[in-house]
Amino acid sequence: MSRLTKKLHCVADFCVIPIGVGPSLSKYIVETQKILNEAGLTHKLHAKGTNIEGDWSEVMEAIRKCNVRLHELGVPRINTTIHVGTRTDKEDSIEAM
Repeated sequence: MSRLTKKLHCVADFCVIPIGVGPSLSKYIVETQKILNEAGLTHKLHAKGTNIEGDWSEVMEAIRKCNVRLHELGVPRINTTIHVGTRTDKEDSIEAM
């Protein structure tokens, strides 16, 4: 079994956009940051979204939880964009970018 079938490290840039909630999104950003902190994954908020790094499955699960939480808060529609990078020649990180 190759090492890639067990764990696949990735760096993702994602943006979760709540639709139908008005112009202020700060309370939703706070909720997504709480989820990322609880996940224990390295992440960094920037002007147009969030960078997050870790095992592929854990990163995708954290992003899924962000969507679920916002729906629980009453957001009727969410547009999520995700860009993911992986490497096999060395381990990538947010700090290296």
